[in-house]
Amino acid sequence: MRYRLAAALAALLLSAMPARAQAPIVITTSFGPASAADIVARLLAAEFQPIFNQPVVVKNITGAAGTIAAGEVVRARPDGLTVLFSPIGPIAIQPSFMRNAGYKPTDLVPICMVNQAPLVMMTPQNSGLRTVADVVAKARKEQGNMPFATTGPGTTPHLSMVTFAKIAGIRLVHVPYRGPGDVMVAFQTGDVQIMNDHPSSVKMNNLHAIAVLARQRLADFPDAPTMQEAGYDVNFSIWHGLFAPKDTPAAVIARFEQACETASRAPAMIEGHARIQTPIVYRNARDFAAIVAADAQRMASIIEEGGLRAAE
Repeated sequence: MRYRLAAALAALLLSAMPARAQAPIVITTSFGPASAADIVARLLAAEFQPIFNQPVVVKNITGAAGTIAAGEVVRARPDGLTVLFSPIGPIAIQPSFMRNAGYKPTDLVPICMVNQAPLVMMTPQNSGLRTVADVVAKARKEQGNMPFATTGPGTTPHLSMVTFAKIAGIRLVHVPYRGPGDVMVAFQTGDVQIMNDHPSSVKMNNLHAIAVLARQRLADFPDAPTMQEAGYDVNFSIWHGLFAPKDTPAAVIARFEQACETASRAPAMIEGHARIQTPIVYRNARDFAAIVAADAQRMASIIEEGGLRAAE
């Protein structure tokens, strides 16, 4: 009995050794801890680990609007051990916005879309701005001197506000900040009063949702009209998805794609997305690739037509 127990224990230890010796899969994120990208990347890592039967870790690389992280994955070996979890900006915007991002959208292979949330135009509760009409009236009254906040040039919030101003026939002043925390301070001091951003910022910071930049209203903000209802056809969203370096074998992409689909149905993923008010929207590699290509073309047109390319 003692011999059989010892043999079973030895076999168990031996079977565990290869898994410990395996190099981990690294999910690189383009933004820092507690960002939406970081939160969801960690949810994915927890689901992927038992699926791949090897360690999965998250690596945060910040800076240059996400292009440093994307560039590192572009240069990584296409062996399935390094993938990128990124929002739309570093993939579909920055290669057109920056004069030298160091890569093209086609240098990364889309694996899956994980989630998607429309932007919301938001303002502090005490701003006096309750509707889109209020924003337009104030902008016209201030004759081009009304500021709006973003978390950086060339981001989806930036391009969405430029598009809104163009359609509304108003002029606004772009004031970029280093992060959402700095924007909230600016809201409190009254330096700025409007921003388009991820819907999670509204309830987290007790803001007022002026309008939703989507075709349909959001259940979390039933009283906030869509931009289309307010008279302006402005639709922008932020998606997050998984990418691999170009030339990654199709079999590796397929394995990650299947893992993404499985993870998207996991209770922990569903609960985690509910906490950050972001709908899970799974799209497979083929469908996601089409979305990335269309968004990259659309953003390039907005940047070109608005003369927004960064002067680097």
